[in-house]
Amino acid sequence: MNPAVSVAMCTYNGANFVAEQLRSVLNQSLPPSEIVIADDGSSDGTLDVVAAVVAEAETAIPVRILRGESPLGVTRNFERAIAHTTGQLIALCDQDDVWHENRLAVAVEDLVDDTAVLLWHSDARLVDERGEALGFSLFESLGLSGGDVAGINGENPLSVYVRRNLVTGATTVFRRPLLDVALPFPASWVHDEWLGVMAAATGRTRVSTRAVIDYRQHSRNQIGVLRPTIALKLGRMLEPRGDRYIALAARAEALVRRLEKLEVDSLTIELARRKFDFETGRSRYPRPRLARVAPVLAGLRNGSYRELSSQGNRDVLRDIFQPA
Repeated sequence: MNPAVSVAMCTYNGANFVAEQLRSVLNQSLPPSEIVIADDGSSDGTLDVVAAVVAEAETAIPVRILRGESPLGVTRNFERAIAHTTGQLIALCDQDDVWHENRLAVAVEDLVDDTAVLLWHSDARLVDERGEALGFSLFESLGLSGGDVAGINGENPLSVYVRRNLVTGATTVFRRPLLDVALPFPASWVHDEWLGVMAAATGRTRVSTRAVIDYRQHSRNQIGVLRPTIALKLGRMLEPRGDRYIALAARAEALVRRLEKLEVDSLTIELARRKFDFETGRSRYPRPRLARVAPVLAGLRNGSYRELSSQGNRDVLRDIFQPA
């Protein structure tokens, strides 16, 4: 028998797309055991649309709605939705995508096949507001490599996730025991990134290169993706440093502090601490570009960029040439 799967769905002023998404969840080939919808204070009739879809579906799947008066934000609202689920597996759900009919079946098959896996995520087909394909996938946008896939599915997934986030919540399913180490979500992290890195630090993960949802890109996306063009990559290299590295250091510190409270092996703690030291050092690079050369090259020589930076050694140029 397959484990019960709860769907944790968050809504906020999503009346334009939520009906199509909710119908796709209700029409899964492997139905969920429940759907928990946490609304973050919508004012556009989102919950009226939800109620109409549930009524027309005449579904036996329990649908629970959590109403919010004042917005909590994406991460806190997902934390609230997740806390009200009861299934052994929890599937995260955005309000504006469309699940393929086999989205849950594919995830559950992989998770049942390997009970050591705490978190599963997948590729997605990127579509526009009308649902038309954009011509590239989520993983193509993220630049996911064969080495990344092998690492995520291997014995040390943290070595991949410590460099950069590759987990998109809209495609994620995880086991309930992960919450024992992941809750509460730190303020410095987005919920899906945190779940991914904690699963990698305390267990195993799996990524599927199958696209099992249509991931809608539109003007009101809180978190979206872009086509990985040369112009985009060059623009990121030359954008001002701002507070990016301060935020990365804060995230790394939160990870270290959480892992220090858990029973994880020394190599995992050491990797997290190296990440914290690396990002803290980057946050303190001097403003003049020429003065950055020495510390950046030191990080290149000791392997920190290769092991810990989101773009590996390519970030050497970024860290030298970015405006302060």
